[in-house]
Amino acid sequence: MAFRTLFFDQQDHELLLMVNKVLEKTRTPSPFVRKLFDASLHPHGIKELSVSRELRVAYAVINLLDSLEAGLAEERLLALQTLRDEVLYSAQTGLRRNTARVLIQIMKDLVRAHGDTCRQLKLAHDFRRAASGKPRIVRALLAHYHLLEMPEEWNQLAFDNHVHDANTKGRKNPTHLIMDAWIKGIRHLTVIYYNFVESAAARELMQAADIMGVSVRIGVEFRVPARNKYAELIWVPRGFSDSQGFLSFLSETPTQHLMHEGRKASQYLAEYVLRVLQRYNERHRRTINEEFGLTLEPLHRDEFLAFVGTGQPSLLHLAEFIHKRLVPALQGRMEELRDEWAIATPPEREAIEALVARLDGLDAETVHDLWLVPARNPDIPSAFVPREGADVPDILRTPPRALLDWLTSLHSGYRITLNLTELTAADVLELLWDCEGLVTHLELFNLKDWAEGDEAHVANIRAINELQLAINSGSAPRLKRLIRALIRDYADSGADDACERCEKFRRILRNIPRLQGFYKTVQLKSRIGSDSTSRSHRVHGMGLVFRDTLPPRAQKQIDDPRDTMRQIIPVHTEVYLRESMLERRTPVLPSTTMVNLVRRLPGFSRFGFRRVREWVVRTDTSRVTPHGNIATLGGFARSAGNGLSLHMRGGAACARWMGMRYLNTGVSNALKVLAGFIPALLAFQHTQHWWVLAWFGAVIWFLITGVRNVIQAVTGGGGVSRSPLLRWNDYVSWSRLSDSLMFTGISVLLLELVMRKLVLEQTLGFTVGNHPILVYTLIAAANGAYIASHNIYRGLPKEAVLGNIFRSVLAIPVAMLYNLLLDDLLILAGVDNPLDMLQQGAAVISKTASDTVAALIEGYADRNNNMRIRRWDYDSKLYQLFDAFSKLELLFPEEDVLELLSQPKQFIRAVEAEAEDLERTIIINALDMMYFWMYQPRARSVLSLLVRDMSPEEKAILARSQMVLTREREVSQLFVDGIVGKNFSKPLAFYLDRNVEYLTAMSQLTGVDTVGNRIASPV
Repeated sequence: MAFRTLFFDQQDHELLLMVNKVLEKTRTPSPFVRKLFDASLHPHGIKELSVSRELRVAYAVINLLDSLEAGLAEERLLALQTLRDEVLYSAQTGLRRNTARVLIQIMKDLVRAHGDTCRQLKLAHDFRRAASGKPRIVRALLAHYHLLEMPEEWNQLAFDNHVHDANTKGRKNPTHLIMDAWIKGIRHLTVIYYNFVESAAARELMQAADIMGVSVRIGVEFRVPARNKYAELIWVPRGFSDSQGFLSFLSETPTQHLMHEGRKASQYLAEYVLRVLQRYNERHRRTINEEFGLTLEPLHRDEFLAFVGTGQPSLLHLAEFIHKRLVPALQGRMEELRDEWAIATPPEREAIEALVARLDGLDAETVHDLWLVPARNPDIPSAFVPREGADVPDILRTPPRALLDWLTSLHSGYRITLNLTELTAADVLELLWDCEGLVTHLELFNLKDWAEGDEAHVANIRAINELQLAINSGSAPRLKRLIRALIRDYADSGADDACERCEKFRRILRNIPRLQGFYKTVQLKSRIGSDSTSRSHRVHGMGLVFRDTLPPRAQKQIDDPRDTMRQIIPVHTEVYLRESMLERRTPVLPSTTMVNLVRRLPGFSRFGFRRVREWVVRTDTSRVTPHGNIATLGGFARSAGNGLSLHMRGGAACARWMGMRYLNTGVSNALKVLAGFIPALLAFQHTQHWWVLAWFGAVIWFLITGVRNVIQAVTGGGGVSRSPLLRWNDYVSWSRLSDSLMFTGISVLLLELVMRKLVLEQTLGFTVGNHPILVYTLIAAANGAYIASHNIYRGLPKEAVLGNIFRSVLAIPVAMLYNLLLDDLLILAGVDNPLDMLQQGAAVISKTASDTVAALIEGYADRNNNMRIRRWDYDSKLYQLFDAFSKLELLFPEEDVLELLSQPKQFIRAVEAEAEDLERTIIINALDMMYFWMYQPRARSVLSLLVRDMSPEEKAILARSQMVLTREREVSQLFVDGIVGKNFSKPLAFYLDRNVEYLTAMSQLTGVDTVGNRIASPV
């Protein structure tokens, strides 16, 4: 037990305890928890005093994964907004978005690992490690979860033009789908619905996409008869100003009529699925029982429909439903087989092992392929083959051109994509001709079809692509050659409709200019999608990305032949990088004249501009080729199975040794310090004959680094102007300090033993006495090379690497200055041979100089990082503040709202009667801003800068909106009601103790007092 205390932290156990407590309460968060999802509460605001960030993220993930019920969509969206804010504001390094992606993925796994305590502890520890934002840790976790690193500019071309959510045959609700798409790095998504789309589903999908910044389009797939098969046409209405415009379009009468007819088609398929369920009960269930020695009970229709939920019943749903009921029976059968195997002869054991392998392979997809596909139920008229009959809905008998005329009459903007599943080049040519240019895109590549197909499938897609390129090229000879080849192939095929189709192709051949005219203005473009339902273990999941738009590390990962989770699909599409120079929103110099003068200098023409890089894709250039440039983002299970084995598996107990990764943070930090201190001590013992440096050189070396780190952290957090509520050690990251001490200790071997003693003194004969500048220059150069190398090892950005090399250059004159000062001090102290002592301490002097420069440079970098984070915080809060003020102006058109805000008692009374939510939002904003001011590093500096650029009216709005804090009774009641959850005592005490101090500071900052009179402003 004592050994295991070396692993994990107390915070890991506390997080696990709280998460499991929520999960065990029927997975239904209390009203207090729901209030933590208020969109007005900022992740860096007042709720930090109530609930830890880790638990807030866990609550959000639980709410997202909890239920597919339509009635919970609003809560899921609120949880998604909270989750996004929490993880994006948690990351405080250069890998902000990538850190956020990892944090969500870890927390998802932590929630799902409920019951496996060891795994949950590991995930809790990983979450806290990832939250540090250290590049090496974040990249290792990205690789662990098979996530590609995305550019922090978030300009990658990652997309999927064909996915499904739980409202059709997918597994994930719309909010969950968007969250997972963002985790993968997808920026563009098309979600496909069958035959109709519900307004509630569309609303949730688009709101979730707006929250995560994902561009989403909704497509409706219709099936049309094409010879003896169905062709699938995906209709994507376009041209709406926002999501509300699309929702209004769905509610229009003509669109509702289309949706009504589409529901009939979905119901027709659902009835077919239910007949297959009946056939399973009557025939296939008995077959399974006899073949595998099981006793499966019949499945009930109502239970199956409840399992499908909001989706449209499909054979995939049925396969999963059967598999869900099958697994307990398989596990029971395994108990019997283990007993039989234990006493069986070798031949009998082989038979049992073969049976176990078959049982383990009975996953949902195997169930689908063996018993549910139409070929296994030929006595049931297939819903996937066109036929006549009174039970077949009219929309399934509508010819392609007639359906497209109907669709295009509903809205002028649209895209029509032809799904190429089971279609040949001849089918595509015929459909393009019949539809007369209304088909705008071909789904050139479907990842599911590709995974399930063979070489013949790729050859067929290549033939269709040749037809597409021939049409787009405008080359009549090329198109003529392809059509003549189709005629020859059909003439020799002996098919029943060969003569009819050949005649039609000849008619097209005689009218090639007309066919080309359909796509002369707007070419026939391509779509590529995964067709992911998040159910299959055999094919890649959602998401594709253009390789060239990723960072170099991610490109190498894609090219690595050992990475079998990712593949380059055989499609190449041209992409190019477009760079734009935009003038910065905030001026970099006090006046425009000064900026223009700087721009006239050579090499400074773009001064004051920011570069925006954007990748652009040309979808009309897609071609099928072995040398593709598009990679899959989703992985697949290398071995699905049911987890069955003849050998009993162990429980979830933690191993005795779990590796360095999960060591207790205190233990890990201590080991890092020792790893640096021991070599430093040994190096000084070996090189020094002066007892002070021999015994205390390592201590001095570490003291220099430690003091530098503390000064750097405190300076970056605000220096002498920091918040009085924060002590100096609140700014210090002890883990970062331990890393620094480890690397600085190892540097003693290089600088003291190798450079000063072996190379300079013993080999070259250079000392501080005869070549001081050269000695300090070479030591500084070695130190710079060492720092750059371990910066690269730790995965820091190249700017940090170059900055540390620059730091080493600046350290040379500082080292010379320290050398001169020490020389004078030693002479004044009466030391006989000061140069000998200076020579002994040359590496220490060089180290001190280097750390002096580092304290200034890195302290300034920490300051800028804190300033950037606080600007993000204040930008979001001030946007909410001014938005709330605008709503107040509209709510009280005949009132002077500024005057009303200056009288908090009357204001609260008026708003309570009209808009209680708005009152709550204004109070939350004021509390968050108060917390920023009192607790967050550099908050005071950033707000001062922002106020300086505000107009007098904006200053008055800011100051007077904070005056609601004078109403202690009303604000305290909000805390008691659970505005920050049940643990409100600490934030309430903070508010009561500090609101007067804060309001006084706001009055001085803005120059506006509580009744609106002008006072002296320091800004």
